[in-house]
Amino acid sequence: MKIYTKTGDEGMTSLFGGKRVSKSELRIDSYGTIDELNSWIGVLRDQEVNQKRKLLLAEIQDRLFTIGSILATEPDNTKVKIPSLAESDVEFLEKQMDEMDALLQPMRFFVLPGGHLSVSWGHVARTVCRRSERLVIALHQLEQVDPLVIKYLNRLSDYLFVLCRMMTQELGVEETPWKPRM
Repeated sequence: MKIYTKTGDEGMTSLFGGKRVSKSELRIDSYGTIDELNSWIGVLRDQEVNQKRKLLLAEIQDRLFTIGSILATEPDNTKVKIPSLAESDVEFLEKQMDEMDALLQPMRFFVLPGGHLSVSWGHVARTVCRRSERLVIALHQLEQVDPLVIKYLNRLSDYLFVLCRMMTQELGVEETPWKPRM
């Protein structure tokens, strides 16, 4: 199977189900940004500090492929079989956050992203996740999107923030507090 099909050379692409749309459509931007997020989660998965979380991060990547599939399918298209997202996927993220949070000092200030390259990449993933969420919400305002997709992305960005704090602790670097200029 060839990777290149030449069918997108004029700026169009196909949704699952065959409908042709412009590559500039919000739906395409939404699942393209999910793909970008998935790549950043891969960067996090490859960090030495996350070796014990490799499978967990791969599971998150799997859910992001599921979300991409959901977004790449025309609304109301029941002929295309795609994987589903479940409330238990959101609960899984919440459980992971609760476990990490129990090991972290309480937050007393906003923190500046950074301190270690792995942590910085985690914050990039978090902000790409937030952008994904905003795009999906904008799409939802135009046409129906499964609300669970929005909920999962919201929880995932929270998870990524807590993961960054956990990596900071495990790497032995200090969180840099944001001290607003007055």
